[in-house]
Amino acid sequence: MNNSQAIHGRIIVGLSGGVDSAVAALLLKRKGYDVHGLFMKNWEEDDDAEYCAAEEDLAAAKQVAEKLDIQLDTINFSSEYWDRVFAHFLAELKAGRTPNPDILCNREIKFQAFLDYALSRGAEKIATGHYACSKRYPDSIELRRAADGNKDQTYFLHQVPAKALMKTLFPLCRYEKSQVRQMAEEAGLVNYDRKDSTGICFIGERRFNDFIAQYIPNEPGPIRSVEGEVVGQHRGLMFHTVGQRKGLGIGGRKDGNDEPWFVVDKLLDSNTLLVAQGHNHPALYAQGLNAQDLHWITARPKETSFRCTARTRHRQQDEPCVVQLHENNSCQVIFDQPMRAIAPGQYVVFYDDEICLGGGVIESAIS
Repeated sequence: MNNSQAIHGRIIVGLSGGVDSAVAALLLKRKGYDVHGLFMKNWEEDDDAEYCAAEEDLAAAKQVAEKLDIQLDTINFSSEYWDRVFAHFLAELKAGRTPNPDILCNREIKFQAFLDYALSRGAEKIATGHYACSKRYPDSIELRRAADGNKDQTYFLHQVPAKALMKTLFPLCRYEKSQVRQMAEEAGLVNYDRKDSTGICFIGERRFNDFIAQYIPNEPGPIRSVEGEVVGQHRGLMFHTVGQRKGLGIGGRKDGNDEPWFVVDKLLDSNTLLVAQGHNHPALYAQGLNAQDLHWITARPKETSFRCTARTRHRQQDEPCVVQLHENNSCQVIFDQPMRAIAPGQYVVFYDDEICLGGGVIESAIS
Protein backbone atom coordinates (compact mmCIF):
# COMPACT_ATOMS: atom_id res chain seq x y z
CA MET A 1 0.00 0.00 0.00
CA ASN A 2 1.51 3.37 -0.97
CA ASN A 3 0.70 6.61 0.84
CA SER A 4 -1.83 7.66 -1.79
CA GLN A 5 -3.95 4.65 -0.78
CA ALA A 6 -3.77 5.32 2.96
CA ILE A 7 -7.01 4.84 4.84
CA HIS A 8 -5.93 6.85 7.89
CA GLY A 9 -4.46 10.32 8.37
CA ARG A 10 -0.88 11.45 8.02
CA ILE A 11 1.60 10.40 10.69
CA ILE A 12 5.15 11.73 10.65
CA VAL A 13 7.60 9.31 12.22
CA GLY A 14 10.91 10.48 13.62
CA LEU A 15 13.31 8.19 11.74
CA SER A 16 16.66 8.11 13.52
CA GLY A 17 18.33 5.39 11.49
CA GLY A 18 17.79 2.85 14.27
CA VAL A 19 15.66 -0.28 14.18
CA ASP A 20 13.05 0.96 16.68
CA SER A 21 11.87 3.97 14.69
CA ALA A 22 12.04 1.93 11.48
CA VAL A 23 9.65 -0.70 12.87
CA ALA A 24 7.39 2.03 14.26
CA ALA A 25 7.01 3.32 10.70
CA LEU A 26 6.53 -0.22 9.38
CA LEU A 27 3.72 -0.98 11.82
CA LEU A 28 1.89 2.27 11.10
CA LYS A 29 2.10 1.74 7.35
CA ARG A 30 0.67 -1.74 7.75
CA LYS A 31 -2.28 -0.21 9.61
CA GLY A 32 -3.04 2.04 6.66
CA TYR A 33 -1.65 5.37 7.82
CA ASP A 34 -0.20 7.94 5.44
CA VAL A 35 3.31 7.60 6.86
CA HIS A 36 6.05 10.15 6.30
CA GLY A 37 9.51 10.13 7.87
CA LEU A 38 11.55 12.96 9.31
CA PHE A 39 15.26 12.77 10.07
CA MET A 40 16.37 15.36 12.62
CA LYS A 41 19.92 16.60 12.73
CA ASN A 42 20.38 18.57 15.90
CA TRP A 43 24.11 18.92 16.32
CA GLU A 44 26.55 20.75 14.05
CA GLU A 45 29.29 18.34 14.98
CA ASP A 46 32.89 18.52 13.86
CA ASP A 47 32.67 15.10 12.22
CA ASP A 48 35.81 13.22 11.34
CA ALA A 49 36.65 9.61 10.55
CA GLU A 50 35.86 8.59 14.14
CA TYR A 51 32.64 10.55 14.69
CA CYS A 52 30.42 10.49 11.61
CA ALA A 53 27.26 9.30 13.35
CA ALA A 54 24.90 11.79 11.71
CA GLU A 55 25.87 10.75 8.17
CA GLU A 56 25.58 7.05 9.04
CA ASP A 57 22.21 7.60 10.74
CA LEU A 58 20.85 9.54 7.76
CA ALA A 59 22.03 6.87 5.33
CA ALA A 60 20.24 4.20 7.39
CA ALA A 61 17.07 6.31 7.59
CA LYS A 62 17.10 6.77 3.80
CA GLN A 63 17.41 3.01 3.29
CA VAL A 64 14.44 2.41 5.58
CA ALA A 65 12.31 5.05 3.85
CA GLU A 66 13.13 3.59 0.44
CA LYS A 67 12.28 0.06 1.56
CA LEU A 68 8.97 1.18 3.10
CA ASP A 69 8.21 3.49 0.16
CA ILE A 70 7.66 6.53 2.33
CA GLN A 71 8.77 10.12 1.92
CA LEU A 72 11.71 11.18 4.09
CA ASP A 73 12.41 14.81 4.90
CA THR A 74 15.33 16.17 6.86
CA ILE A 75 15.50 19.13 9.21
CA ASN A 76 18.15 20.78 11.33
CA PHE A 77 17.14 21.69 14.88
CA SER A 78 20.71 22.41 16.03
CA SER A 79 19.91 25.96 17.12
CA GLU A 80 16.93 24.81 19.19
CA TYR A 81 19.01 21.96 20.65
CA TRP A 82 21.78 24.31 21.74
CA ASP A 83 19.43 26.88 23.27
CA ARG A 84 16.95 24.52 24.94
CA VAL A 85 19.10 21.52 25.86
CA PHE A 86 22.85 21.82 25.55
CA ALA A 87 23.27 25.23 27.21
CA HIS A 88 21.36 23.91 30.24
CA PHE A 89 23.44 20.73 30.19
CA LEU A 90 26.68 22.72 30.39
CA ALA A 91 25.34 25.03 33.12
CA GLU A 92 24.36 22.05 35.25
CA LEU A 93 27.78 20.44 34.82
CA LYS A 94 29.48 23.68 35.86
CA ALA A 95 27.25 23.76 38.96
CA GLY A 96 28.54 20.32 39.98
CA ARG A 97 25.34 18.50 39.14
CA THR A 98 24.64 15.48 36.91
CA PRO A 99 22.15 16.55 34.22
CA ASN A 100 20.22 14.18 31.97
CA PRO A 101 20.15 15.73 28.47
CA ASP A 102 18.02 12.91 27.06
CA ILE A 103 15.05 13.97 29.18
CA LEU A 104 15.31 17.62 28.11
CA CYS A 105 15.89 16.51 24.52
CA ASN A 106 12.61 14.62 24.54
CA ARG A 107 10.67 17.51 26.08
CA GLU A 108 12.16 20.32 24.02
CA ILE A 109 13.08 18.75 20.67
CA LYS A 110 11.36 15.43 19.94
CA PHE A 111 8.03 16.39 21.48
CA GLN A 112 8.02 20.13 20.86
CA ALA A 113 10.15 21.30 17.93
CA PHE A 114 9.46 18.08 15.98
CA LEU A 115 5.78 18.06 16.89
CA ASP A 116 5.31 21.71 15.90
CA TYR A 117 7.03 21.06 12.58
CA ALA A 118 4.95 17.93 11.90
CA LEU A 119 1.65 19.65 12.63
CA SER A 120 2.63 22.54 10.36
CA ARG A 121 3.13 19.96 7.59
CA GLY A 122 -0.37 18.58 7.89
CA ALA A 123 0.28 15.65 10.20
CA GLU A 124 -2.47 14.50 12.54
CA LYS A 125 0.07 13.03 14.93
CA ILE A 126 3.72 12.10 15.27
CA ALA A 127 5.17 8.70 16.16
CA THR A 128 8.46 7.60 17.66
CA GLY A 129 10.28 4.36 18.36
CA HIS A 130 10.15 4.82 22.13
CA TYR A 131 9.20 1.85 24.29
CA ALA A 132 6.21 3.33 26.10
CA CYS A 133 2.41 3.18 26.10
CA SER A 134 -0.35 5.73 26.47
CA LYS A 135 -4.00 5.49 27.41
CA ARG A 136 -6.31 8.22 26.19
CA TYR A 137 -9.37 9.63 27.91
CA PRO A 138 -11.75 12.33 26.60
CA ASP A 139 -9.81 15.15 28.24
CA SER A 140 -6.57 13.59 29.49
CA ILE A 141 -3.92 10.96 28.83
CA GLU A 142 -1.85 8.54 30.86
CA LEU A 143 1.75 7.56 30.14
CA ARG A 144 2.20 3.86 30.88
CA ARG A 145 5.08 1.41 30.97
CA ALA A 146 5.94 -0.58 27.86
CA ALA A 147 5.46 -4.34 27.67
CA ASP A 148 9.25 -4.77 27.48
CA GLY A 149 10.19 -3.77 31.01
CA ASN A 150 13.88 -3.92 30.20
CA LYS A 151 13.50 -1.35 27.42
CA ASP A 152 10.73 0.79 28.99
CA GLN A 153 11.53 4.47 28.40
CA THR A 154 8.88 6.21 30.47
CA TYR A 155 11.65 7.51 32.74
CA PHE A 156 12.94 9.57 29.81
CA LEU A 157 9.44 10.70 28.78
CA HIS A 158 8.08 11.87 32.13
CA GLN A 159 8.65 15.58 31.33
CA VAL A 160 6.70 15.51 28.06
CA PRO A 161 3.51 17.63 28.35
CA ALA A 162 0.16 15.85 28.14
CA LYS A 163 -0.86 17.93 25.10
CA ALA A 164 2.17 16.57 23.23
CA LEU A 165 1.46 12.99 24.31
CA MET A 166 -2.09 13.38 22.98
CA LYS A 167 -0.56 13.96 19.54
CA THR A 168 1.90 11.07 19.76
CA LEU A 169 1.71 7.37 18.92
CA PHE A 170 4.02 4.73 20.41
CA PRO A 171 3.71 1.77 18.01
CA LEU A 172 6.22 -0.36 19.99
CA CYS A 173 4.11 -0.25 23.16
CA ARG A 174 3.34 -3.97 23.29
CA TYR A 175 6.46 -5.41 21.69
CA GLU A 176 9.66 -6.88 23.07
CA LYS A 177 12.94 -5.70 21.57
CA SER A 178 13.59 -9.19 20.17
CA GLN A 179 10.24 -9.04 18.36
CA VAL A 180 11.09 -5.64 16.91
CA ARG A 181 14.36 -6.91 15.46
CA GLN A 182 12.59 -9.99 14.07
CA MET A 183 9.92 -7.88 12.37
CA ALA A 184 12.60 -5.66 10.88
CA GLU A 185 14.53 -8.64 9.52
CA GLU A 186 11.40 -10.26 8.07
CA ALA A 187 10.48 -6.97 6.38
CA GLY A 188 13.93 -6.74 4.79
CA LEU A 189 15.06 -3.65 6.71
CA VAL A 190 18.85 -3.49 6.53
CA ASN A 191 19.19 -2.00 10.02
CA TYR A 192 17.45 -4.92 11.77
CA ASP A 193 20.60 -5.76 13.73
CA ARG A 194 22.03 -2.25 14.08
CA LYS A 195 23.49 -1.52 17.50
CA ASP A 196 21.40 0.67 19.81
CA SER A 197 22.73 4.16 20.39
CA THR A 198 24.05 4.83 23.88
CA GLY A 199 25.56 8.30 23.47
CA ILE A 200 24.30 11.74 24.48
CA CYS A 201 21.04 12.56 22.73
CA PHE A 202 21.79 13.65 19.13
CA ILE A 203 25.51 14.08 19.83
CA GLY A 204 26.47 10.44 19.61
CA GLU A 205 28.91 8.10 21.24
CA ARG A 206 31.84 10.45 21.71
CA ARG A 207 34.40 10.16 24.48
CA PHE A 208 32.54 12.14 27.11
CA ASN A 209 35.55 13.63 28.92
CA ASP A 210 37.26 14.83 25.75
CA PHE A 211 34.01 16.21 24.38
CA ILE A 212 33.02 18.17 27.49
CA ALA A 213 36.54 19.54 27.91
CA GLN A 214 35.94 21.52 24.70
CA TYR A 215 33.30 23.58 26.51
CA ILE A 216 34.28 23.57 30.19
CA PRO A 217 37.93 24.06 31.22
CA ASN A 218 39.48 21.36 33.39
CA GLU A 219 39.89 22.29 37.04
CA PRO A 220 41.95 19.53 38.68
CA GLY A 221 41.53 18.97 42.39
CA PRO A 222 41.97 16.43 45.16
CA ILE A 223 40.18 13.13 45.50
CA ARG A 224 39.56 12.64 49.20
CA SER A 225 38.23 9.61 51.05
CA VAL A 226 35.37 9.96 53.51
CA GLU A 227 37.98 9.28 56.21
CA GLY A 228 39.83 12.45 55.18
CA GLU A 229 42.77 10.96 53.27
CA VAL A 230 43.83 12.39 49.90
CA VAL A 231 43.93 9.35 47.61
CA GLY A 232 44.30 10.90 44.15
CA GLN A 233 43.56 13.83 41.86
CA HIS A 234 40.65 14.43 39.48
CA ARG A 235 40.70 16.31 36.15
CA GLY A 236 37.49 18.18 36.89
CA LEU A 237 34.33 17.60 38.92
CA MET A 238 32.17 17.74 35.78
CA PHE A 239 33.60 14.38 34.67
CA HIS A 240 32.19 12.56 37.70
CA THR A 241 28.85 11.63 39.23
CA VAL A 242 27.67 10.07 42.48
CA GLY A 243 27.99 6.29 42.35
CA GLN A 244 30.67 6.32 39.67
CA ARG A 245 33.34 3.64 39.84
CA LYS A 246 35.28 3.72 36.58
CA GLY A 247 37.73 6.43 35.61
CA LEU A 248 38.86 7.49 39.09
CA GLY A 249 42.44 6.32 38.66
CA ILE A 250 42.88 5.39 42.32
CA GLY A 251 45.21 2.52 43.16
CA GLY A 252 45.19 0.19 46.15
CA ARG A 253 45.83 1.15 49.74
CA LYS A 254 48.69 0.33 52.05
CA ASP A 255 46.30 -1.42 54.46
CA GLY A 256 45.59 -4.04 51.83
CA ASN A 257 41.98 -3.00 51.20
CA ASP A 258 41.48 -3.68 47.49
CA GLU A 259 37.75 -2.93 47.28
CA PRO A 260 36.83 -0.54 44.44
CA TRP A 261 36.30 3.17 45.04
CA PHE A 262 33.03 5.00 44.37
CA VAL A 263 32.14 8.70 44.17
CA VAL A 264 29.89 9.73 47.08
CA ASP A 265 29.86 13.53 46.70
CA LYS A 266 31.27 16.54 44.87
CA LEU A 267 32.37 19.46 47.07
CA LEU A 268 32.28 22.56 44.86
CA ASP A 269 33.68 25.01 47.41
CA SER A 270 36.96 23.08 47.71
CA ASN A 271 36.83 21.44 44.26
CA THR A 272 37.06 18.07 46.00
CA LEU A 273 35.80 14.71 44.84
CA LEU A 274 34.68 12.64 47.83
CA VAL A 275 35.01 8.86 47.52
CA ALA A 276 34.50 5.71 49.60
CA GLN A 277 35.57 2.09 49.23
CA GLY A 278 33.10 -0.71 48.71
CA HIS A 279 29.90 -1.03 46.66
CA ASN A 280 27.74 -0.93 49.79
CA HIS A 281 29.58 1.77 51.75
CA PRO A 282 27.05 3.66 53.96
CA ALA A 283 28.12 7.00 52.43
CA LEU A 284 26.63 5.88 49.11
CA TYR A 285 23.13 5.53 50.59
CA ALA A 286 20.47 8.10 51.48
CA GLN A 287 17.02 7.74 52.98
CA GLY A 288 15.42 10.26 50.69
CA LEU A 289 15.77 13.35 48.53
CA ASN A 290 14.50 16.83 47.80
CA ALA A 291 13.27 17.53 44.28
CA GLN A 292 12.14 20.64 42.42
CA ASP A 293 10.62 21.71 39.09
CA LEU A 294 7.99 18.99 39.30
CA HIS A 295 6.02 17.99 36.22
CA TRP A 296 2.82 15.95 36.43
CA ILE A 297 1.59 14.28 33.25
CA THR A 298 -2.12 14.18 34.07
CA ALA A 299 -2.55 16.48 37.06
CA ARG A 300 -0.87 17.37 40.34
CA PRO A 301 -1.91 14.81 42.99
CA LYS A 302 -4.75 16.07 45.19
CA GLU A 303 -3.11 14.89 48.41
CA THR A 304 -0.08 16.78 49.64
CA SER A 305 1.32 13.53 51.01
CA PHE A 306 0.92 10.21 49.19
CA ARG A 307 2.58 6.84 48.63
CA CYS A 308 3.85 5.59 45.30
CA THR A 309 6.98 4.05 43.86
CA ALA A 310 9.89 5.97 42.37
CA ARG A 311 13.22 5.56 40.67
CA THR A 312 16.18 7.94 40.44
CA ARG A 313 17.83 6.32 37.42
CA HIS A 314 16.56 4.69 34.22
CA ARG A 315 17.79 1.15 34.81
CA GLN A 316 16.66 0.85 38.39
CA GLN A 317 13.94 -1.03 40.19
CA ASP A 318 11.08 1.07 41.54
CA GLU A 319 11.19 1.60 45.30
CA PRO A 320 8.19 2.38 47.56
CA CYS A 321 8.24 5.88 49.03
CA VAL A 322 6.23 8.70 50.57
CA VAL A 323 6.08 11.98 48.64
CA GLN A 324 5.43 15.22 50.53
CA LEU A 325 4.48 18.05 48.18
CA HIS A 326 5.41 21.68 48.87
CA GLU A 327 3.85 24.91 47.62
CA ASN A 328 6.83 25.98 45.46
CA ASN A 329 6.51 23.04 43.02
CA SER A 330 9.01 21.00 45.00
CA CYS A 331 8.77 17.93 47.19
CA GLN A 332 10.48 15.69 49.69
CA VAL A 333 10.70 11.96 49.00
CA ILE A 334 11.38 9.43 51.75
CA PHE A 335 12.01 5.85 50.63
CA ASP A 336 11.06 2.76 52.61
CA GLN A 337 14.63 1.52 52.12
CA PRO A 338 17.79 3.65 51.68
CA MET A 339 18.57 4.39 48.04
CA ARG A 340 22.04 4.11 46.54
CA ALA A 341 23.85 6.87 44.63
CA ILE A 342 21.25 9.65 44.51
CA ALA A 343 22.78 12.28 42.21
CA PRO A 344 21.67 15.95 42.27
CA GLY A 345 20.70 17.08 38.77
CA GLN A 346 19.24 13.72 37.83
CA TYR A 347 15.48 13.07 37.93
CA VAL A 348 13.23 11.24 40.33
CA VAL A 349 10.25 9.73 38.49
CA PHE A 350 7.05 8.59 40.22
CA TYR A 351 4.84 5.62 39.34
CA ASP A 352 1.45 4.28 40.34
CA ASP A 353 1.77 0.66 39.24
CA GLU A 354 1.96 0.88 35.41
CA ILE A 355 1.22 4.62 35.24
CA CYS A 356 4.05 7.15 35.09
CA LEU A 357 2.81 10.09 37.16
CA GLY A 358 5.64 12.53 36.47
CA GLY A 359 8.75 13.62 38.29
CA GLY A 360 11.23 16.37 39.04
CA VAL A 361 14.88 17.35 39.27
CA ILE A 362 16.80 16.01 42.29
CA GLU A 363 18.08 18.92 44.36
CA SER A 364 19.76 17.05 47.20
CA ALA A 365 19.90 13.74 49.02
CA ILE A 366 18.56 13.31 52.57
CA SER A 367 20.70 11.19 54.88
